[in-house]
Amino acid sequence: MAKKLSRRSFLECALAGGAAAGTANLTIMKDAFAQASGPLVIGHHCDLTGIISSWGVWHDKVAKAAVEIINQGGGIAGRKVELSTEDTESNPASGARKLRNLIQRANAEFVVGSVHSGVMLSALPIATELKTIYFSLGEATEVTGSKGSRYSFRTGTDTYSIAAASMPWGVENLGKNWSIVYADYAFGQSTNQESKTFIEKAGGKVLASIAVPLDTKDFVPYLSQVPAGTDVVLPAFIGALSIAFYTQAKSMGMDRNMRMMSSSASIEAIAPDDIQGAAEGIYFFENFPRMLAGKDDEFHKEFNKQLKIDDVNAREIGGTAVMDKSHAWQAWEDIFALKQAIELSGYKTRKDVEGVIQALEGMEMKNSIGHPQGDKIIRKEDHVGIIDCYISRVKDGKLVAEKKLPKEELLKNMPVRVDLSKLPA
Repeated sequence: MAKKLSRRSFLECALAGGAAAGTANLTIMKDAFAQASGPLVIGHHCDLTGIISSWGVWHDKVAKAAVEIINQGGGIAGRKVELSTEDTESNPASGARKLRNLIQRANAEFVVGSVHSGVMLSALPIATELKTIYFSLGEATEVTGSKGSRYSFRTGTDTYSIAAASMPWGVENLGKNWSIVYADYAFGQSTNQESKTFIEKAGGKVLASIAVPLDTKDFVPYLSQVPAGTDVVLPAFIGALSIAFYTQAKSMGMDRNMRMMSSSASIEAIAPDDIQGAAEGIYFFENFPRMLAGKDDEFHKEFNKQLKIDDVNAREIGGTAVMDKSHAWQAWEDIFALKQAIELSGYKTRKDVEGVIQALEGMEMKNSIGHPQGDKIIRKEDHVGIIDCYISRVKDGKLVAEKKLPKEELLKNMPVRVDLSKLPA
């Protein structure tokens, strides 16, 4: 375990960037900036209201905390960072309009993007048109896949990498026959498609793919469609839909005959104890363990401390809200990744954005305060984060990490399908 960090060494590790984290000898200069070229505006395309607002409010806190720390050390390339935030309203049409506001009115030179898959997909063509790097936080594969561009990046996982990492383990350890029950929009559709591919590749079979409308409250008609021969049910929902699914599936006794496995998205911003045991025994894919014990080091501890969350449920200290831990970290790390790429490339104005893109393509980031999720790379070809992942299970009301899936295995399981690095900028 790393030794305890002082406040000064914490800032030095955070501000050193990915490759040099923990080794730089920096002078900490609160509110002192070396260059007089004006602030560097980073846009935050944040889902503060609407269906995914329980996540968005955390992304807002996380991004603000990252910017505050960076500015305490002199900013990015000597420029003070200003965070300009627009609420997407968790709505693709609104999100598209708000992204134009960020870039054209607020003069955001880079954007940390939405976690809502529909919003991401509506935003990316605009970011590309306006030649602005856009970091997606959601999981629909298309934004760094078939609909990606030189300007689309992510540090975390998408439905392709989640399926590549978790489905081989699931088929081997939980069962061969699967049924997928998913929310009928971009995230759910992408989860269904990618999971089916990797279940079958691992020797399993998908007996049913069941689409559920977003306004559903009664899951009984859809749960009744799950075939009797199913070994494993894979639900793909978020928020209220997740709570309704797990609660009603439990009341129908599905957990007595079938196992369940899902991505962390379906339990994000939800503590297992808060849904009265409805998630007990269910397996979840995580890309940043909710419990500190799943990755017990000083960088994880300090991240929790900075965001004022506990080490078990990622619940705000003194409150009731729970962080979407496996997604919110990206709002922090994307800003530090931009800092590293901007400083490596010598970026000064928008005309230099190609240099930042090239710095991001294949960039390595080391486990540090700036990258508390762990070591990672952004793969050059498809701009996807290649990271360590985890299989966790709800035990006695806690989400316990049981298996680490190393990034090297993920890299082997997910061949490059698109090469965004060869597209025009």
